Amino acid sequence: MQEWKARSKAYHLMATEHTDDLNQVDIVWKPDSIVDDAVLHFHEKVDEWIYPAKSYFVAICYANWIANDFNENFLDVLNDIDLLPHDPHFKVYSEEQTIYDDILWYANWKNNEQGMVPDVRKYYEEEMLIGQL
Repeated sequence: MQEWKARSKAYHLMATEHTDDLNQVDIVWKPDSIVDDAVLHFHEKVDEWIYPAKSYFVAICYANWIANDFNENFLDVLNDIDLLPHDPHFKVYSEEQTIYDDILWYANWKNNEQGMVPDVRKYYEEEMLIGQL
């Protein structure tokens, strides 16, 4: 098993509370503007999570960080069903390649520390047990 998967599984087995609990934020469902809304999450602080765009946004962030932190291939991680196993709206890259490619084109996401990226990075580090092992 890949290290990032083992860490994620361990976190979810141990954690009783999650700092990214969706019961603490407003959620909006907008399936007709996924690309625009995902790009928005990269560049602006939003008071609400816009689904399903948020799932694409988080998947891209996680895949990028996993690729860097665990020496994995970005597209392989983005195409792995285990990337966001607790997100019912997550689609792997091969299922929604056009949407992902459009988000990646417009978001200018690499090394981005704007918008909701720092918040998601905090959740990622918690889930991947960064600095805890």
